Amino acid sequence: MLAPQDMRAAATQACQLMKVLSNPDRLMILCQLAQGERSVGDLEASLGIVQPTLSQQLTVLREESLVATRRDGKRIHYRLASPQALAVMQTLYEQFCSQPKE
Repeated sequence: MLAPQDMRAAATQACQLMKVLSNPDRLMILCQLAQGERSVGDLEASLGIVQPTLSQQLTVLREESLVATRRDGKRIHYRLASPQALAVMQTLYEQFCSQPKE
C-alpha cells in the first residue's frame, strides 16, 4: 500500500495526464500514435487537423513528455513515448472506438 504522500504524488501525475488527454485534438493525435509512428504530414492528412493547431497540440504533447520525435531529412516523425499514456489510450480505444454503437 502506498504511503499518503506517495499516493498524492501519483494522483498528481494521473491528473496531469488526464488534463492533457482532455483535449479532443490531442486525444486523436495520441490515438493515431498508439498505432505506431507517424509523420506530421500523415497526422494532418489522417486527422484533418490543420497545421497551426496540429503543431500547437504536438508541442503540448512534447512538453508533457508524452511523445518523442525523430527527424528524417525535412520530415519529423512522432511516436508515443509514455507507457502510461499508451495504456490509457488502449483502454479508451477499447471502450469508445472498438465497440459497435448502440
